[in-house]
Amino acid sequence: MSADPRLKVVIVSEHASARFGGEAALPLHYFRVLRARGEAVWLVTHARTRDELNTLFPGETRIRYIEDTRLNRLMWRIAQRLPAQIAYFTVGFVSRFATQLAQRRVVRELVQQHGIDVVHQPMPVSPREPSMMFGFGVPVLIGPMNGGMEYPPAFARHRGRAERSLLAVGRWSAAVLNALMPGKRRAATLLVANARTRHALPAGVCPRVVELVENGVDLSLWRDEAPAERVDGVPLFAFVGRLVDWKAVDVLLEAFRVASQRARMGLVIIGDGVQRASLERLAHHLCIAAVPQTPAGEGVRFTGWLPQSACAERLRDADVLVLPSLLECGGAVVLEAMAMGKPVIATAWGGPLDYLDERCGVLVRPANRAALVRGLADAMVRLAASPELRRSMGRHGREKALRDYDWEVKVDRMLALYREACHGARGSDIESARAA
Repeated sequence: MSADPRLKVVIVSEHASARFGGEAALPLHYFRVLRARGEAVWLVTHARTRDELNTLFPGETRIRYIEDTRLNRLMWRIAQRLPAQIAYFTVGFVSRFATQLAQRRVVRELVQQHGIDVVHQPMPVSPREPSMMFGFGVPVLIGPMNGGMEYPPAFARHRGRAERSLLAVGRWSAAVLNALMPGKRRAATLLVANARTRHALPAGVCPRVVELVENGVDLSLWRDEAPAERVDGVPLFAFVGRLVDWKAVDVLLEAFRVASQRARMGLVIIGDGVQRASLERLAHHLCIAAVPQTPAGEGVRFTGWLPQSACAERLRDADVLVLPSLLECGGAVVLEAMAMGKPVIATAWGGPLDYLDERCGVLVRPANRAALVRGLADAMVRLAASPELRRSMGRHGREKALRDYDWEVKVDRMLALYREACHGARGSDIESARAA
């Protein structure tokens, strides 16, 4: 390890972006917080995020960008002709592999030129996807990963036959790929979000596995501030996320139709995606879409995609977040709502189970579609009727977010893991790299 008491860290990831959302935000936050603390940290990521990162970190010289190659562009063109999930696991994997090869060269140069102490690869978060981050002569930490998800049994047919076949092949081949690309086998530490992800790791990977929730919340953006007073006093529910099938927004619309017949309420859908047009048609078909004749504050409104700051403003004006997802490994929006003092209604499946308890939200079992619609509707009516319950749940949720999910707290834990890896660096990867 270097003589400088500060660790020298390289964060390496396919993307580092708040605009891209999802897992792409994780490396951005690690870099942001470490940089703000004055740590010696470098970021190696794809050039697709250059404009955003230049805006966030003007003049920053410790960001290295990987440019598109002909192979990347070819894979992208093919991906446009394939279903999203199939594209991700096929041509998308080829493209990500090509990017990692380029990143390896850059990371090796940084290690040699700057005496880097530790390399951290926060994404991709898939436990099965192989890593090319090895052979640098310093410890590598990978994760936190989060995966191993299946649909609830009653919704298993949401996966098409082609996707199910592809996933089966992917699981079968994961051990082979991780042997050929041994980053996860030779890592100093693998980080997983939960036991489900630990069980999804391929055989033969690094035995040192530490559980650490992958998501965090930026409290400077997702603040607990009083919403603007609404003259109508109608409770406002909000959904935030991509409009894709596994988010189950169609189920939410059906639940809202049932709930709004029992209590006055409104619903705002914040986000965009391939299902937006069909969901808007469904809202009109169910007679719940907000139109000029709709009473103030009631009905369903779609905002489309919003930048994070605008999204935070819209969520701040809501009373409750609703997340009906059926395949949510993480669910950062749950933590963002908790940090803003909002109660959360969510499907009792996947990521929300890691974050929520009965003091800060309502978890609805996905026994089947009708039960999920009924459970979401009942929870919406219950919270619509009780401002006191909303305040109590919101208070407990914010306390939990501050205690467990603040990015500052997460980076403290990550720095401790970096130091543990550096002090315990005796693995074959480091020894063989130094001997080479």
